[in-house]
Amino acid sequence: MTSDYLNFMQASAREAGALLKRELPNKRRIEFKGEVNLVTEADRLSEELLIKRIGNAFPQHGILSEESAELRCGKDYRWIIDPLDGTTNYAHGYPVFCVSIALEINAEVFYGAIYNPNIDEMFTVEKHRGAFLNGQRLRVSDTTELSRGLLATGFPYDIRESKDNNINYFSAMAFKAQALRRAGSAALDLAYLAAGRFDGFWELKLKPWDTAAGALMVKEAGGEVSDLYGADYDFASSHILASNGKIHRQMMEVLSNN
Repeated sequence: MTSDYLNFMQASAREAGALLKRELPNKRRIEFKGEVNLVTEADRLSEELLIKRIGNAFPQHGILSEESAELRCGKDYRWIIDPLDGTTNYAHGYPVFCVSIALEINAEVFYGAIYNPNIDEMFTVEKHRGAFLNGQRLRVSDTTELSRGLLATGFPYDIRESKDNNINYFSAMAFKAQALRRAGSAALDLAYLAAGRFDGFWELKLKPWDTAAGALMVKEAGGEVSDLYGADYDFASSHILASNGKIHRQMMEVLSNN
């Protein structure tokens, strides 16, 4: 069944990604869930496609998705999907976004796929069997000094209302790392970390669909994932810190002091 799950994930992510890419040039309806938090019609179309696909193939499985109420069908299997990670980018026509799908079995993520349709990159992961990009095994970077590290992060949607908005961490880390990037897709940030393109990543107030597949990819590629202060990361955590493992403590020290 292992290959069946991953094959299904990849086929589903490719289909949803093709839909997103096809719809990108069109001017579609945008709804605001807050001052800066939005959802596009493409989010909903992609989500409908994925939920229908999963429901037809695995009718006894639950589904947790960003834009719909959780579908509870049994307690052993739960699909965690982000039909469009990078919605703000997408709404502006900025081609940095992806589809993220993970499968949780008995409350533990075992499989994941993150697909970037713009450059046809399919990241996949299976617990205990590794992470891959288009079939090639992934390995985190060998960077050992934070001052030589390329880091990724993002800002929460309540940045205008909450003081817990990552500005302090961003400012502090900018003085310690070689460079910072804020691309607008946490799932891709984690996939890129697993691929060795980034050396570290941190962010606040993410949801399960943002990190379910990517966090496992980082671990399976040899990296480390925790909360900002080194405790085990799970979906109840209010923040995440991921790295190649070699600069994890250095990142944690900067974050703990700010």
